[in-house]
Amino acid sequence: MKTILVTGSAGFIGANLVLRLLKEGFGGEAVRIVGLDNLNDYYDPSLKEYRLRKVEAAVQDATASAKQNSPAGSPAYTFVKGDLADKALIDRLFSENRFDIVVNLAAQAGVRYSIENPDAYIQSNVIGFYNILEACRHSYDCHSERSEESRSFGKPQDDKDGYRGVQHLVYASSSSVYGGNKKVPFAVEDRVDNPVSLYAATKKSNELFAHCYAKLYNIPTTGLRFFTVYGPAGRPDMAYFGFTNKLLAGKTIQIYNYGNCRRDFTYVDDIVEGIVRVMAKAPAKRDGEDGLPVPPYAVYNIGGGRPENLLDFVNILQEELLRAGVLPADYDFEAHKELVPMQPGDVPTTYADASALERDFGFTPRITLREGLRKFAEWYKEYYGS
Repeated sequence: MKTILVTGSAGFIGANLVLRLLKEGFGGEAVRIVGLDNLNDYYDPSLKEYRLRKVEAAVQDATASAKQNSPAGSPAYTFVKGDLADKALIDRLFSENRFDIVVNLAAQAGVRYSIENPDAYIQSNVIGFYNILEACRHSYDCHSERSEESRSFGKPQDDKDGYRGVQHLVYASSSSVYGGNKKVPFAVEDRVDNPVSLYAATKKSNELFAHCYAKLYNIPTTGLRFFTVYGPAGRPDMAYFGFTNKLLAGKTIQIYNYGNCRRDFTYVDDIVEGIVRVMAKAPAKRDGEDGLPVPPYAVYNIGGGRPENLLDFVNILQEELLRAGVLPADYDFEAHKELVPMQPGDVPTTYADASALERDFGFTPRITLREGLRKFAEWYKEYYGS
């Protein structure tokens, strides 16, 4: 049985990942999952509670299955309310649970909010991620005795129960790290040294920290640069969700850069599929010519590779909202749209080159924008009613 930590487990991506693991297991094995989330009020907490209820509804069957496969009868899923920046809590969770895989999805999200409240980003995205890295590092040395050299370079020996420390750290990065790069599509080999928001800078710092820890302590790490994730029960601060709320309230939606923006939208199920495949294949540990570890480190884009013009995106959204009955058939969309300049921290285009993901994992996101927005509109109608 694999023991997996998912941080941000009440978040949009995190909850969907937990549901997938509870339903299907991992690599043919049953799983024991610990979910961590601070349930903050950056957006409506009732959505996070809704996701947790969906997870709770799926736990009963998974727990019964886990008990059949675990002599200790461990629950399939345990939720912990807590913060990444709480080092004592993180250390305790690692000590008590002995995680095989860590998926760090918890972060303070949002480009514009990082301009208003930078402290939240430093606490969660920098200090919190450092705490995760340190806990992964010490997972190698807290269960068996070994030499100082072995400890330093993360070459763990199995303890008497066979535990070998964290075997793979997968963490969320962001397409925002590409900043104002002119070359498209964005490839993981591109330089990303010019962030245009603090949010992007913290995500780039995660990649640098992870590389450092992979080199020094031989921790297999994989960063995933997500491209504009959307879908049912997503984040209300994302354009598709915020536009829907405003249109339903009779307000005007603002389309930035006068509509001359393009976004590579990625449906949440495609994101989860990519995460699960990456989880199963950690970068290999190997020594270089100098006898020291070559960093077991990788970064991938997860994006559809089909950037959509914002005006086209709005047209598809409004068609699907009409189809689902969220808005009346005679709704005057033109009266509720306003073209405005680019906002600070935004970039004109996001466009993923996901060829490395296809090469190494045989997967490229496949769900089209219309399919995804149709599922969102149907969920919105069901969740909010009339």
